[in-house]
Amino acid sequence: MNRATRYAAIAAAVLFAAAVAGFGAALEGYLQSQYPVALLGAKGFPHALAFNLMAFVLPGMLAGVVAMDLRRRLPGDAGWPLRIGAQLVFLSALGFIAMGLLPLDPRDLESDASRFHGTAWMLWCVAFVPGACLLAAGLLRRPGWRRFARLSLLAALVVLVAAFVLTSVIAAGIAQRLAFGAWLGWLILAGLPQGAAGGKP
Repeated sequence: MNRATRYAAIAAAVLFAAAVAGFGAALEGYLQSQYPVALLGAKGFPHALAFNLMAFVLPGMLAGVVAMDLRRRLPGDAGWPLRIGAQLVFLSALGFIAMGLLPLDPRDLESDASRFHGTAWMLWCVAFVPGACLLAAGLLRRPGWRRFARLSLLAALVVLVAAFVLTSVIAAGIAQRLAFGAWLGWLILAGLPQGAAGGKP
C-alpha cells in the first residue's frame, strides 16, 4: 500500500502541473504569473471540463487516498490532535475536488457559482493549514516522525502566507501556485513509506 500511495501522490502532482501548463499554453493570452489556476476551468472557457477533471478532481481523489493511508500509518496510540489532523487533511482533499466540481464564473464573480468555488477553495486551505499543524504537533516528539512533522509545519506556513498574505505583495497567480505547490509537495512527502518520510514511529 505504501508504494501505491507514493505513486498516487506523485501522480496527483504531475496531473495538476501538466494540466496547468498544458491548458494554460493552449489558451491564448493566458499568463501563468497573472491569472488564477481556476480560470482555465471557468464556465465558458474551452475544455473547461477536461481541465477541472485533470487538475482538481483526479488529483483531489488521489490526495484523499494519500490522506487515508497516512491516517492508517500513524502511531497506534495517536491522540486526538493526530486523529483530527488526519481528518482535516482528508477534508482538504475534498475541498480540492470541489474546486473542480464547482467551476468559477468569470463573467460574474459575485454569482452563486463563483461563491461556491470560493468556498471550496477556502475549505481546501482552511482545512489543510490546521490539519498539517496538528499532525506536526502530534508527531514532533515521536522518533522517526520529526522530519515529517517539521516539513508539515513548513507546508502549512507556506500555504497560509501564500494564500492570505503574498497576494497583496506579488502577482496573485504566483502566490496561488506557491500555495498549491506547497500542498502537493507535502502530499508527496506524506505518500512516502514511513522510513523515508521519517522512519517508523
